[in-house]
Amino acid sequence: MNRLHTRFAELKRQNRAALVAFVTAGDPDYDASLAILRGLPKAGADVIELGMPFTDPMADGPSIQLANVRALANSQNLAATLRMVREFREEDSDTPLVLMGYFNPIHRYDVPRFIAEAREAGVDGLIVVDLPPEHDSDLCDPARAAGIDFIRLTTPTTDDRRLPTVLGGSSGFVYYVSVAGVTGAGAATLEHVEQAVARLRRHTELPVCVGFGIRTPEHAASIARLADGVVVGSALVDRIAANGDRALAIDAVLDLCAQLAEGVRGARH
Repeated sequence: MNRLHTRFAELKRQNRAALVAFVTAGDPDYDASLAILRGLPKAGADVIELGMPFTDPMADGPSIQLANVRALANSQNLAATLRMVREFREEDSDTPLVLMGYFNPIHRYDVPRFIAEAREAGVDGLIVVDLPPEHDSDLCDPARAAGIDFIRLTTPTTDDRRLPTVLGGSSGFVYYVSVAGVTGAGAATLEHVEQAVARLRRHTELPVCVGFGIRTPEHAASIARLADGVVVGSALVDRIAANGDRALAIDAVLDLCAQLAEGVRGARH
């Protein structure tokens, strides 16, 4: 079953965008992170991106960097993250779940082992920030052969000559990074996003999801009118950082997710 294809097809029939919610596995600790993960679909997340903690997350701003630090301090590793996915799947067999991170932990874990365990756990897709198309044979090709989508990042600096190469091995959806910089650092204008989404749609039939810098239900709604999906990460992660109590942190993340979902779901009506 291709959950990503199914979910985006359902949303297209409903004439609405997807809310793609990002959290870091193990932040602030394993049990709280699992509770957040399990609560996100009920709070309105259509797709979940689960960050694989790494010591050197070069595309992430301070909020997600600190989430990585908190998770790693609580012994979250790749094996624990895959176990978390398996536990999530015990209660939810429908919500698409994508692992997002960097190649080093996967390489150290062993690529064939990782792909086999990810598929068995119920992972639907991968976003590996630092693995360009020139290295498809390292992970993209075997992942797709195993039925796991490989989702590419495109940016404002990905020109028309480069774009076909980037999109060539893409599946699931296309993640458009709307600002040149790290996560949580500013936001693009709606005019820029509209032009970028139109350009991507000339090159691919995959759903286009827009992320980086989206923090409020109003902003999410404005992006949802233009794109097939709205990715929110730093704003959710900040709710964990702002609440030292585990129960308060869980509630704060799920409350914001529900507000974002309301904005996204009402955007085109």
